Amino acid sequence: MPHSIDEIDAKILELLQRSGRMKRSDVAEEVDLSISAVSERMRKLEERGVIEGYTAVADAKRLRLDITAFIRVSVDGSEHYPNFVDQVTDMEHVLELHSITGEGSHLMKVRVKDTTYLERFLSEIQALSGVSKTTTSIVLSTFKETRAVPTEPMELYDYDADSSSD
Repeated sequence: MPHSIDEIDAKILELLQRSGRMKRSDVAEEVDLSISAVSERMRKLEERGVIEGYTAVADAKRLRLDITAFIRVSVDGSEHYPNFVDQVTDMEHVLELHSITGEGSHLMKVRVKDTTYLERFLSEIQALSGVSKTTTSIVLSTFKETRAVPTEPMELYDYDADSSSD
């Protein structure tokens, strides 16, 4: 049976994405439900994988990670992809790794302390098996950065049902 989120679930998601530490009593007041009803809805959203977790957002600049860079990587041949992905996902300064279309095969977002470290990091990436090219863009200013996604009532996509039909 497909699951869905209604207007109340969407509002709960919106509130929690804005402030993951929001008290359940405050969420309940905002959506006009009891604390136990909100807790049950949150539990179901977690079970369905809609809420993946709760986390603190650290200020990278205060932690002396002054350089944010996007690195477009070209990996030659799909035989190198699994090894590349395994190695890069284990690197602590890689915040995001995406398989992309267009120029290159992967896009990484990294945060490092300075350009000296970035240069060493790029050498490490370029030495990985199958990597033929990197193109790096250093961020000068950031005007918006979020992991929050728009929420609205909808039928949820069921990955498990899709893969079981193969």
